[in-house]
Amino acid sequence: MNTLQKSNLTEDILSSFPLAKFGEANDSRKQAVIDLKSLGLPSNKTEEYRFTPITKHLEKNISWENRISWSDLNSIDNFLIPGLDANVLVFINGSYSEKFSKIISPKEQLEITTLGSAFLSKDVFLNQHFNTLVNSENDSFASLNTAFWQEGLYLKIPDTTRVEKPVFLLHINDASQEQIIAHTRLLISIGVASEFTLIEKFDSVGSNPIFHTFTEEIIVKDNASLEYYKIQNDKGTSQVCNTAIHQADSSKVNAYTLTMAGQIIRNNFNIAIDGKNCESHFNGLYILNGNTIADNHTVVDHKQPNSYSNELYKGIMDDNSKGVFNGKIYVRPQAQKTNAFQSNRNILVSDTATIDTKPQLEIWADDVKCSHGCTTGQLDEEALFYLQSRGISKQSAQAMLLYAFAADVIEPMKNEQVKGYFDTLISERLQKNF
Repeated sequence: MNTLQKSNLTEDILSSFPLAKFGEANDSRKQAVIDLKSLGLPSNKTEEYRFTPITKHLEKNISWENRISWSDLNSIDNFLIPGLDANVLVFINGSYSEKFSKIISPKEQLEITTLGSAFLSKDVFLNQHFNTLVNSENDSFASLNTAFWQEGLYLKIPDTTRVEKPVFLLHINDASQEQIIAHTRLLISIGVASEFTLIEKFDSVGSNPIFHTFTEEIIVKDNASLEYYKIQNDKGTSQVCNTAIHQADSSKVNAYTLTMAGQIIRNNFNIAIDGKNCESHFNGLYILNGNTIADNHTVVDHKQPNSYSNELYKGIMDDNSKGVFNGKIYVRPQAQKTNAFQSNRNILVSDTATIDTKPQLEIWADDVKCSHGCTTGQLDEEALFYLQSRGISKQSAQAMLLYAFAADVIEPMKNEQVKGYFDTLISERLQKNF
């Protein structure tokens, strides 16, 4: 049984975001407040959060008083990906910025609707599917986001459409003047036999505390495909991301998550493979140093037969950093002929770095091919010695081996600009100079 933190912190949060602030609160907000009151925030005895002390961090660093967050940013050029030709959608301190956003795809390819905190919409799909994939009943931070999200976006890709330009979703938190608390939402519908690429990146300025929750729901319809990239390389942010993807028949998803910096980063990545003949690849790479904590929780739920999923997460931990991986694969009774594979591999560079890993596999079908496993170790001393014996410095030899360890996570990427950007970030972190 979970033991949860129902201390004054939960009450502080609830009182700092009264529902009256959002106008006519809808049913999902009201229910999320009830869920948050019931759940409380997770303690170190909560199984799903026992390795990640988010609640203690929030108690120590965040003030929940009401305040207006504003920004005087005059440029976002430093946060863009060099050479990337994309639709740019920008959130600053949790609010959508028309000033910095740039939409270049025609409406026939991509429909974008901004969602206010008390949105009303005539779109039947939006009303029926918003807040249907996230699990706000069982996760405190999902309920927190659902109760108090500030602004959001709804992206609709029509059937049989190839969106030629990717969407680059940029979150910037400007903590130059004060602390920032931001809660944002995203709903995407990818139409039948359509193709879409989504790139997400998180950045901040200033030295005040930042806490950001981001919840996204992505529906991939029959024969559609999604290419998904997430970049977390922001030292100043504490963040909880909830990503929920639903796949229909013969759909394809390729997902890549790169985590390199932050105070505490929690990624909940849930995929419901609810169609036949689906193909899914989920790749994660966390390269941590300092005191960063990165926690990746994934759920791959096979609900229909004849589908394939492959999950590969790799971690490199240095200094006092800490990695957490908890991956679950479910194969339902009707999901016969499923192929599902999961692997988590880790390298500890320093004696003070840690990793907690827990791969899990639950199968209720009997005609499947499934495997899971994890490894944790240090660099091969013989390989280091061999490279040094060939005149390579120890630092360069170490960087070469670590880069080779990380490279196969990004090798399958289709977008060359994003792939090159990932490669640059990894190389700079590992000090690759060979």
